[in-house]
Amino acid sequence: MLLRDKLTGETKDMKKVDEARIEELLSQLTLEEKIGMIHGEGLFQTAGVARLGIPPLKMSDGPMGVRKEFALDSWVNTSTTDDKVSYLPSNSALASTWNREMAYKTGQVLGAEARGRGKDVILAPGINIKRSPLCGRNFEYMSEDPRLIEELVVPLIKGIQENDVAACLKHFVANNQETDRLEVDTYLDERTLREIYMPGFKAAIDKAETHSIMGAYNRLYGEYCCQSKYLLTTILRDEWAYDGAVISDWGGVHDTKEAAESDLDIEMSVVSNFDEYYMANPLLEAVRAGEIQEECIDKKIRNILRTMLRLNMLGDDRKNRVSGTYNSPEHQKEILECARESIILLKNDDQRLPLQKDKIKSLAVIGQNGERVHSNGGGSAEIKALYEISPLLGLKMELGGAVDVKYAKGYYVPTKEEKKINWQIDSLDKEQMDKYEEESQDRLNQLQKEIESKQEELLAQAVLLAKETEDVILVVGLDHEYDVEGKDRKDMKLPYGQDRLIKEVLAVNPNAIVVLIAGSPVEMESWADDAKAIVWSYYAGMEGGRALAEILLGKVNPSGKLAETLPRKLEDSPAHSLGEFGLYGKVTYNEGVFVGYRYFDSHNTDVQFPFGHGLSYTKFEYSNLMVSIDESSMEDDLIVKIKATIKNTGNQAGAEVVQVYVADKEASVSRPVHELKGFDKVYLEPGHEKMVEVILNKDSFGFFDEDGSSFLVEPGEFEIQLASSSRDIRLKELIKIDKEYRYS
Repeated sequence: MLLRDKLTGETKDMKKVDEARIEELLSQLTLEEKIGMIHGEGLFQTAGVARLGIPPLKMSDGPMGVRKEFALDSWVNTSTTDDKVSYLPSNSALASTWNREMAYKTGQVLGAEARGRGKDVILAPGINIKRSPLCGRNFEYMSEDPRLIEELVVPLIKGIQENDVAACLKHFVANNQETDRLEVDTYLDERTLREIYMPGFKAAIDKAETHSIMGAYNRLYGEYCCQSKYLLTTILRDEWAYDGAVISDWGGVHDTKEAAESDLDIEMSVVSNFDEYYMANPLLEAVRAGEIQEECIDKKIRNILRTMLRLNMLGDDRKNRVSGTYNSPEHQKEILECARESIILLKNDDQRLPLQKDKIKSLAVIGQNGERVHSNGGGSAEIKALYEISPLLGLKMELGGAVDVKYAKGYYVPTKEEKKINWQIDSLDKEQMDKYEEESQDRLNQLQKEIESKQEELLAQAVLLAKETEDVILVVGLDHEYDVEGKDRKDMKLPYGQDRLIKEVLAVNPNAIVVLIAGSPVEMESWADDAKAIVWSYYAGMEGGRALAEILLGKVNPSGKLAETLPRKLEDSPAHSLGEFGLYGKVTYNEGVFVGYRYFDSHNTDVQFPFGHGLSYTKFEYSNLMVSIDESSMEDDLIVKIKATIKNTGNQAGAEVVQVYVADKEASVSRPVHELKGFDKVYLEPGHEKMVEVILNKDSFGFFDEDGSSFLVEPGEFEIQLASSSRDIRLKELIKIDKEYRYS
């Protein structure tokens, strides 16, 4: 069965024509030409077959914009200014909008920019679950919650693929740490795999028809994910009927026979010995020797050609292919809108925010994240941004010279000597990477006294400025030395002595506003109670500084909500208190389905800020909850309609994310106290109200029954909860389900 049949409504005749075209091309390919199509012939492209009109498949990172242009055989940037692109908000920022339409528009921008740069596959989005606060690539991912991921990844992919560009969903699956990322063997029970780690991938296939999927570096149950028969054949091909292209992560293949006989289609890597890839000459020789059947390769070619047909890459179809663009004003506008909705107001005692522009006498911005740009770091997420507005620049632009804005670095960021290794190539060499990290630390240790002296000097300057200035904005957090591919953080503490900076500034200026820019949770316990206002921003793209300034100055009302819990300390996180994280060799997810708020809320663990939390400059009132249930469907489904009235009772226009949680009151298995199953974002003028409706089906009430190898909804009572966060339940009502339901 072709997935595109379900989604695009193609007629059977069209399906037959497409498959006939695939078979005709396949019949004309030589074995050598087939081999060229299933592995990298460049760092970001496969070989084409010019005599048959089959072009190379050209790919590019990444989730925050199209990566700079590299030579075919080396990690050398081959362009000057023509590969500068729009810098999009990270997936973490996008998820914080809780806005499906925003996800769709962001996808449109990314897809158009990829086509504009001549790419066929954009290696995005990343949707791995945020299991631990320490994962170095958390900033690339969306959430700790599978339902929120499902709801946002589908429109995101649809937006990308409207541009005749394949989204490459990554990383399949259970890729939740960077430590020992090429070898670590992940173990978790099947229920957890199905309920927590797989739903986003399945939704992307069933509802968005993602044209390609990337395997993960890690192993699952002993098999490397990029050549796993369990993942790629049993689950992806047989159970989910996926017929698109499966691409390895760069360097994720380890064995010729296993890769060839798995349902991996394309092997990519970070090194330029292309003919020596496992699915290159070694595979060619194995087929010629009769050790591997050529039909294994033919299956891969069919999937690749099918993907090319979907992208209008073959024959006369190319005349109809969408032509993209990049760096357009329209893209910049959409990026600004997304950035605005992604910023989260965590705390606002005494209505410290927003600042009144006409009442600001003097303003100090303290902290290097106030002036730093982040687009050029993070690993494969790095890009050459056309521009990036920092918070300091954004504030000065908004204030327009009417206020004297002074700046102090506040803390010292050690500069590293120019790297003597190419991190991308050496990322496959654990010993080399460990050596580099050790040498870097040794250099820092040697410079420690000098660093401490500079730190004290910058701290003293910042504290003095804070004491002399009426309004102070501390812009602190992480950067891409910590939110970065290839390594995990060691703890949740703010680096560079920032906790001390915050405490000392607050001591001399209790009204100072704290702005955190980061891709992962950080500890705040030592100063959070003293701060009147705390604002959180993920890496929000090229317009992030402007959006932040607009929110701080009240031009825009914040509407972002946390897509992950911010725990008080690392030890509270279930991946660390119950499970294992950051180990070499083998990691076991002992916490099971109790990930994120599922654990914190079920165990009444005190958190810094809960999942779904985010304040506004206005107030919202929930009332008139009505819940109806219909089990009369002829399609063995149930329909639960939830309605409620949301009213803006404040004096500013604003948006509220109404969250729907479901609590199973009498389950036969251990289930979280509640689980997010729906949401709606409502925009209201002051005094206005709106009836919100959320419809749930059977897939919002079941759990995975390992004995029955399917999801199961048990008859019994369920509580429907309407909430402003997972810890702020506004309305609730019990319902009773009479029938048993099973589904896959």
